[in-house]
Amino acid sequence: MPKLSGINHKRAIKAFEKAGFNIIRQGKHITMSDGIHIVTIPRANPINAYTMGTIIQGSGMTISQFKQLL
Repeated sequence: MPKLSGINHKRAIKAFEKAGFNIIRQGKHITMSDGIHIVTIPRANPINAYTMGTIIQGSGMTISQFKQLL
């Protein structure tokens, strides 16, 4: 599995938007959906690498695909 360092939540949101996700709800966490997958991104800077890896897997992407969107 490729390494993923902690990233800013705003960069993560922009990457998911490039992948076709839209923001559904905002609060302490940001919920996004592409119509099939729903991901919840915490407003943390940086987001823990393990947490980010789990979010990426839940989106149906691989870490390397996500890194290309950053």
